[in-house]
Amino acid sequence: MDGYAVREADLALLPASLPVARENFAGTADRGAIAPRECARIFTGAPLPEGADRVIVQKVVKRAATTAVFEAPLSEARHVRERACDFADGDQLLAAGRILDPRALIAAAGGDNGRLICWRQPRVHLLSTGDELAPPGTARTTAGSIPDSLSVGINALARNWGATLIASQRLPDSLEKMEGAAIAAVRSADLVIVTGGASVGERDFAKRMFEPAGLELLFEKVAIKPGKPVWLGRAQGCLVMGLPGNPTSAMVTARLLLAPLLTGLAGGDPLKALHWRKLPLGTGLDSGGPRETFVRARLNDGKISPLSNQDSGAQHSLADADVLLHLAASAPAHAPGDLVDVVDF
Repeated sequence: MDGYAVREADLALLPASLPVARENFAGTADRGAIAPRECARIFTGAPLPEGADRVIVQKVVKRAATTAVFEAPLSEARHVRERACDFADGDQLLAAGRILDPRALIAAAGGDNGRLICWRQPRVHLLSTGDELAPPGTARTTAGSIPDSLSVGINALARNWGATLIASQRLPDSLEKMEGAAIAAVRSADLVIVTGGASVGERDFAKRMFEPAGLELLFEKVAIKPGKPVWLGRAQGCLVMGLPGNPTSAMVTARLLLAPLLTGLAGGDPLKALHWRKLPLGTGLDSGGPRETFVRARLNDGKISPLSNQDSGAQHSLADADVLLHLAASAPAHAPGDLVDVVDF
């Protein structure tokens, strides 16, 4: 606090008049000292003079030339931060695996650490495939085109989960051009994300485009709904994840599989990206199908309300969904009030 540094003993009898022996400002290298029956003018952040043991805030002190006058009553507050009151030499400020968010950076810098050993953000290269894709805002001008909305969402999701997006390309359904883009991407990134082309159509080249780069598939297809065509592979030491072209399918699989993958690549615990919790249903829910199902839903007043449109290509309803509800394969119907597993979407 701005005020006057004093000895407690000198204020045993009030009022007390003490000469101001010195001034200590923030950044003062020499804290100096005060003798008995002296005080020092002091400002927030300044070192306490030797001999002083408390600070009296300036608003209750009367100043007369070089003398400070202290009158009753005075607060018992000392207004002094002791050494090591926050942390001491040798204390651990940040645990291993801590994300360097703004609060963590303040703690690290506050401990006078100019350099930290950390995991760098994973470098991501996004490849969006499809002759029909056009930049958002231009699709209406070209017959047969649709806005490339998915790349916008995947870019944002990847950044939210700690990635650095080094490139985002829109590729035509030309295998030759796609192969060239794939080879360049795996050479510069830690993870390549490719959207679309994951089915078995004549122009579905999402996997084939990586064959010249030596693609090794780790898995292809997952028994979930939506998002069955999702796949993961490795090429020249770079991970490659293929997402479906339907926006809802892609965003659901990205939340369930891409978010944990990025968390792990950034040095964190992948399981922490999937914080499942149980919440009650606000409305009933039909029984599940043969695959695990992830229902887009909204949290309202502590209860879960599944959205009416669960189509894998739906985009409008994505804006309303803030949680994913997990239904096990062949799960029975649920009544309002039943507890269900949800994760933030």
